[in-house]
Amino acid sequence: MRRHMVGRQALLVAGFAGLVLLSGIARANSALEWLQRAATAAKQQNYSGIYVYHHGDQVDVLRVLHRNDGRREQEKTEVMDGTQRHFLRVDSDVYCHLADGKQVRHERNAPRRFFPAFLPARPAGLAALYELRLGGVECVAGRPCQVVTLEPRDGYRHAFQLWLDSQTGLPLKSRIVNSDGNVVSMFVFSEVQIGRPPDPGLFRNDLAGKLVQQVSLGRRIDLPWSVTPPPGFERVQEAVRTLPGRNAPVTHLVFSDGLSVLSMFIEPADPAVPSLQGLSAEGAIGVYARALDGHTITTVGEVPNLALIETGNSVRRK
Repeated sequence: MRRHMVGRQALLVAGFAGLVLLSGIARANSALEWLQRAATAAKQQNYSGIYVYHHGDQVDVLRVLHRNDGRREQEKTEVMDGTQRHFLRVDSDVYCHLADGKQVRHERNAPRRFFPAFLPARPAGLAALYELRLGGVECVAGRPCQVVTLEPRDGYRHAFQLWLDSQTGLPLKSRIVNSDGNVVSMFVFSEVQIGRPPDPGLFRNDLAGKLVQQVSLGRRIDLPWSVTPPPGFERVQEAVRTLPGRNAPVTHLVFSDGLSVLSMFIEPADPAVPSLQGLSAEGAIGVYARALDGHTITTVGEVPNLALIETGNSVRRK
């Protein structure tokens, strides 16, 4: 009889453990489903609103207008304070209208998207790099939101906390949090309208009399350097461009794991200009610089210092 009771208790414990495991799997799958809803909503929903970008000691206010009529996607992001400028996306083309009102940078096949459309189209790959967790329900801009947390599985990326609109899945708030629990940066809507398409006239792309600079980001560049980014990061963008205050063209590489992003700049060293060396920071952006064969290698991004250092130190001449 005692043997029978022990066996029954063992089965009950095993069954309970199985239920706990299945519950954990179900919650993880639900978190992934929320991320998929969020990625889709940011590209397919019609919405407009004002959001605030907190990074370091700086606060920027931006307005976003998004329209999708089933034939094409249009998005306009305006910087409302400071150096006013705006970005207009038409499907995969991005036009950056600079503050002087005379110049426009045109990026074809641009992979870069602005908040709230920052998630990859297929977020399932993030599960290998982050532990996905569902949180509670909290309000943002007067709308109930499901909280989803992405905890990094290694030291090469920070944690992300997302607030996703309960009705549509649209991201209304996003925070990057470092290993000490400090907020690195945050986007948050102060007001938002979802479902009403903005007036088509607001997306008018006025290029008359302006200098349009074509920037090709999708073309592969035959670099004389080899770079090994951290695990999970892939090169998603590359360009050779002239930057203000630089005498020679600068090679710009962008690496991403689908969520975290770091950039690298490779440029000839100018003896007349003091160059950064080692670790530093520009607000919320980490910076690591080193010298190599007469060039300065600089990696920057909202990622842990480990990712910046290892990426910068991986550069080698081919």
